[in-house]
Order: sequence, then structure tokens, then C-alpha cells
Amino acid sequence: MDDLIKALQILRKYGNPHNPTMCDHDIMYVDIDPDLVSEEDKDILNDLGFHVGDSTSFESYRFGSA
Repeated sequence: MDDLIKALQILRKYGNPHNPTMCDHDIMYVDIDPDLVSEEDKDILNDLGFHVGDSTSFESYRFGSA
């Protein structure tokens, strides 16, 4: 759970949407524009289990399912 919290804290620096997450087919999506996120933070997010999905969000297979 600590990695999820760390990842969300990083992503929060780049926006605070009202409904930021969605899960679908074992993938957790976070609605933060990857173009706004620094390369350093993208590397950290990748290590925490989140990668750039489509061009409008981050996604995680690690946290998308039980």
C-alpha cells in the first residue's frame, strides 16, 4: 500500500481532479496528463508500478486488481 500512496502523492503535484481514478479489466487508471509530469517523477512512478498509458493518463496493472 505504501507504493500506491507514494505514487498518488507524486501525481497529486500535477493536478487534483475530482474523480482521478478508474479501474477496468485489472488496470487502474489515474487521470493525470503525462506531459505535465517530469521525467524524474515518471521514472519513480514506473518503479512504483505506474506507467504512461495512453497520452492522457497513467495506468497500473499492479494496483488494478486483487
